[in-house]
Amino acid sequence: MVHGHSLLHVVASLLILGLSGATKKEAVKNNSGVKPAGQCGTWVKEGDGGLFTSPNYPSKYPPEVECVYIIEAPPRLCIDLFFDERYSIEPSWECKFDNIEVRDGPFGFSPIIGRYCGQTIPPFIRSSGRYLWIKFVSDAELEAIGFSANYNFTAASPSCSASPKSVGVGAAFTWDTWIQAFLPNTFTAVSVTSRTVWGLVHLG
Repeated sequence: MVHGHSLLHVVASLLILGLSGATKKEAVKNNSGVKPAGQCGTWVKEGDGGLFTSPNYPSKYPPEVECVYIIEAPPRLCIDLFFDERYSIEPSWECKFDNIEVRDGPFGFSPIIGRYCGQTIPPFIRSSGRYLWIKFVSDAELEAIGFSANYNFTAASPSCSASPKSVGVGAAFTWDTWIQAFLPNTFTAVSVTSRTVWGLVHLG
C-alpha cells in the first residue's frame, strides 16, 4: 500500500511538472529585448506586447546614454508602436543630438521610419514585418523627461503591410515654435509642405 501511494505521488509530481513546463513554454512568445539591460529605463514584456521608457522616465534622462530596443513579434504578426503624451526630448536641427530613432527591421541598418525629438509626440507606427529596431541617444547637455512607449502585436489582414506606416513625415517636433524663439519679432516661420520644409516670412 505504501508503494502504491509512493507511485501515485511520483506520477502526480511528473504530471504537475509537465503541465508547468508546457504552460511556461507556451507563455514565451515575446522575444523582445533591450541593450544594455538594466540601464535603459522600464522594460515590461508580455505575450501580446509591452512597454518601455527612456532611463529615469518621467524624470529627466541622464546625459550620454545610448539604448537599443529590439521588438520581435511572433510569426505572421507585425508591431504597432504608440508613444505616451508625456514626451519631451531635446530639440535640434534634424534631431542630430538627443533623439529616438525607429527602423523597420531588426538591425541598425534596417530602413529608417523616423528620427524624433522635441515636444511633439511621434506618430503611431506600424512595422512591415516582425521587427522594430529603436535607438534612444542623449548627448552631454540639455536633458528632458524622455518618452514612454507601448507596443502590441497585430495581424494586419491579410498580412503585415509591405511598407511601414506612420502618421507624419520627418522629425516630430514643432519647428515653428523652436525657430521662432531665435527670430526677431518681425519674422515668422511658415510650413511650406507636409514634409517639414520651412521658409521665413517678413511681417513688417
